[in-house]
Amino acid sequence: MSPQNRKLYSTVLVETGRGARKARKQRQRAAQALLTQDMAQTRAEARARYEAERAIARQISYLPPGGEHGPDVLRSWRRFRVPPHQDTSATLQGAYPFLAEGGLGAEGVFIGQDLYSSGSFAYDPWELYRRGVITAPNIVLAGIVGAGKSSLAKSLYTRSIAFGRRVYVPGDPKGEHSAIAEAVGGKAIILGHGLNNRLNPLDEGYRPAGIDDQDWAMTVASRRRDLIGALAETVLERPLTPLEHTSIDVALRATVAQASVPILPMVVDRILAPAAGDDPDRRLAEDGRMVGHALRRLVAGDLAGLFDGPSTVRFDPTLPMISLDLSRVVENSTLTSVLMTCSSAWMESALLDPAGGQRWVVYDEAWRLMSHPSLLRRMDAHWRLARHYGIANLLVFHKLTDLENVGDAGSAMRSLANSLLANAETRIIYRQESDQISGAAQTLGLTGTERKLLPALGTGQGLWRIKESSYVVQHQLHPAELQAFDTTQRMTSKV
Repeated sequence: MSPQNRKLYSTVLVETGRGARKARKQRQRAAQALLTQDMAQTRAEARARYEAERAIARQISYLPPGGEHGPDVLRSWRRFRVPPHQDTSATLQGAYPFLAEGGLGAEGVFIGQDLYSSGSFAYDPWELYRRGVITAPNIVLAGIVGAGKSSLAKSLYTRSIAFGRRVYVPGDPKGEHSAIAEAVGGKAIILGHGLNNRLNPLDEGYRPAGIDDQDWAMTVASRRRDLIGALAETVLERPLTPLEHTSIDVALRATVAQASVPILPMVVDRILAPAAGDDPDRRLAEDGRMVGHALRRLVAGDLAGLFDGPSTVRFDPTLPMISLDLSRVVENSTLTSVLMTCSSAWMESALLDPAGGQRWVVYDEAWRLMSHPSLLRRMDAHWRLARHYGIANLLVFHKLTDLENVGDAGSAMRSLANSLLANAETRIIYRQESDQISGAAQTLGLTGTERKLLPALGTGQGLWRIKESSYVVQHQLHPAELQAFDTTQRMTSKV
């Protein structure tokens, strides 16, 4: 190609490139104009819809600014606004919504203040059973000396009297419930050497309404037979043999046939010297010799003076409260066991009355009572039949490890003692010593937080375990209660 033609060709290419770029820019400007026009149209349509919706909304009748009247009062169309609050985490942790339980409700006896929720704490085993919160109305209360457990126990049963409940203390080792029984219109039965009070184990006892003469006679005969057998086992510290049971039964039937008011010395005489008609083979005297001499201790031996005549005290189950004061015989473990065996028989006769109502049964200083096999078996029976009898058993002792001192490991007595705890769905633990924390936590299945609470609890503060729920409660006393329940007068009074 000649230089002239090459120059002409280059000029044509340059002009052609410039035309293409110009056409491309024109197309881009046209497309941008179309997009801008489309966006403007979309905004105009949205604005039109908004204006139409506002026009429709203006025609709707809303609630008045102050809310409606009548049942719909306080309903407002305005949005609920809460002013913000700023504080430290140490303060806000007390208001965290899921920190404490909701409580047991207001039904029942007022106990004090729930230290977590700051609300009132009320408790009533019968009410909780009715609502299905618990299935066993029994209570275990443990705490070291001076923690306030005795005051709590007394508040529970005295405040319940106003709700129609009755109270029975089958054994008061320290006599601290006697004054309270008298104050609430009840009675304290005080037994001991040097007193004129007598207790006849063969009394018929309380007769429930609606039972005919034949059934009552059979009930009394069975109760007397069981009671004398229990007394003999307590003194002998072993179970009776079948031959010994026979000798007791024969002597008891002969005594009842002879006297309208049988007493224990008559039965002892019949066991040791059976009549010819009662013992044709001359074997009963030998078979019942040991049990006869054991029972003789109660009427002529070292335990004489309390069971050797007609009763001078009467068990009246209609009273608001009855307490058996054992403070004069507490050092004699055999006599304590015998007296409580008799009192338990009294109570059972009252519990069989369908119209007997609901009753607290308080076992104070339980570590003393559980060391006697016959008493432990009766306690276990009462705990298992609590719902049937309509009673709430309250077991009070110092520390949970006291259960490990009942009987030998693996023995029947140890099993019975552990069953008392298993049949109590309410466990109240007051302050415990540091060396007792591990045992208490293992026995009750406490959490780590609950375990740390026990040694730091103050006077009157207790950890309440009700089934799977936990509460830390400060027991509150009226000034009159504080004076009546005080057990430190000898330590605090001036000479």
